Amino acid sequence: MSEQRKWALVTGASSGIGRAVAIELSKCYNLVLNGRDAARLDETKSACNPEAEICLYPFDLGNVDGISESVATLLRDNGIKISSFVHCAGISRLLPVRSTKLCDLRDTFNTNVFASFLIVQALASRRINGDALKSVVFISSNISNRGSKAFAAYGASKSGVDGLMRCLAVELAPNVRVNSVLPGAVRTRMTEAIFANQDVVERMKSKYPLGLGKASNIADAVSFLLSEKASWITGQQLTVDGGASIDITG
Repeated sequence: MSEQRKWALVTGASSGIGRAVAIELSKCYNLVLNGRDAARLDETKSACNPEAEICLYPFDLGNVDGISESVATLLRDNGIKISSFVHCAGISRLLPVRSTKLCDLRDTFNTNVFASFLIVQALASRRINGDALKSVVFISSNISNRGSKAFAAYGASKSGVDGLMRCLAVELAPNVRVNSVLPGAVRTRMTEAIFANQDVVERMKSKYPLGLGKASNIADAVSFLLSEKASWITGQQLTVDGGASIDITG
């Protein structure tokens, strides 16, 4: 094991923003990569810096009852401690209120909110991770502070993520910093259905002063928040949306 590199855990690392975050962090961290699809996790591993030591963690975070034990087992069996945690895993379903079922709410909150809490809880445990944990970043969404049709479950979950972030930032200080990144429109596997509608894409483009984003833009923000350059930043929402949220042009 590298003595210089610390370990970072990235959930949702099999595609999209999670994969971009993993690739960026592999420049200076050893990585634990989580996702549901082991084959796609292996693709992410292949795209990472070959100097990074990488451990694959194929586990469905929707199975919230098993998260704490699985994290403890993973760290014990591999003899590692996690210093940084980035929660990129998420569920987004385009559902109007009349079509939303209780199971949709449960699935969304399990992965987006409850899993993030349970992983931080495990990593903040001295029994499981010692005092290694230093920084946490949740991937939220710019919808957290706004609203959109057919995104009630997703938007509520992301607001929950940011509420959790602020409370954890206060409770875990000064040893652990906790922040969130709020992406705007980024084309990923999860947002493919939205980007498939060209009219919607053109409308979004017109509202983004800097144009639509890339997953790498979000990965750069995550890398900054985990770094010592952000050592006096905690409890903050960092919006990375090309200026869309501040443009009130009629």
